[in-house]
Amino acid sequence: MDNHMDLSADYLGKCRGLIQAVEAQKAEIQRTADWFAETILAGRMVHLFGSGHSRILVEEMWPRYGSFPGFNPIVELSLSFHNLVVGANGQRQAMFLENVPGLAERILRNFDLHPTDSALVISSSGCNVVPIEMASEFQRRGVKVVSIISRAHSEASLSQHSTDKKLQDFSDIVLDTGAPVGDAMIEVEGLATPVSPGSTIGGCMLVNCIKAEVAGRLTRAGQPPKVLTASALVGRERATNLFEAAYDEHGRRLAKLYENLGSPNSEKLP
Repeated sequence: MDNHMDLSADYLGKCRGLIQAVEAQKAEIQRTADWFAETILAGRMVHLFGSGHSRILVEEMWPRYGSFPGFNPIVELSLSFHNLVVGANGQRQAMFLENVPGLAERILRNFDLHPTDSALVISSSGCNVVPIEMASEFQRRGVKVVSIISRAHSEASLSQHSTDKKLQDFSDIVLDTGAPVGDAMIEVEGLATPVSPGSTIGGCMLVNCIKAEVAGRLTRAGQPPKVLTASALVGRERATNLFEAAYDEHGRRLAKLYENLGSPNSEKLP
């Protein structure tokens, strides 16, 4: 058999293991969906944060086809603009900034947070400073925090935070992508280090399970979400109307995160 086919089959087999890892977290996924739906039904937003390649999962949640408003994607380009790799705006700078203390607080200073909000913070290792401080700051403001990590990888890694704590230490619910230590899942004969990561696969499954569960809860509550839907499925006019309505709703929800900035009440703890 062709070696390329063997390696592909190996990777797909490992991905089946990731499905099992996600399936084993049904209770945590359901509780997460409860919290997120409560936030959205209250007219507030679920804050999403991921630096580095964890940005992928933020964008998987919203905005893309099959997603709906109610989520606030917090994506800092300085932490996730990877396409140049080296030179100005390169990967070295992004990796450095991921471990700058105080940056998370500066990012969240832009938003009027409320205990009705909830948050999803994503970091495969759970060890970089900015996502840890992001979760810590959310909790300080009374916001429930769900994290997505690769538990095996995180437990084998050293925290960069001054307290040695990790993202899971500042999370009310911890979800696991199921990816192994080092993330890469495939050993190639003659190659010293493994290839083909798994955390994005596991993470995307978690995100979309949550998304489906939240949509179900919103619909049962009489507030079906405005889902970004392809024209190939519903026709051009209906698709355009859904996009416009969803973006308008996002704008209205986002406005609430700015209206009390700088006022004494916006900084009060619950």
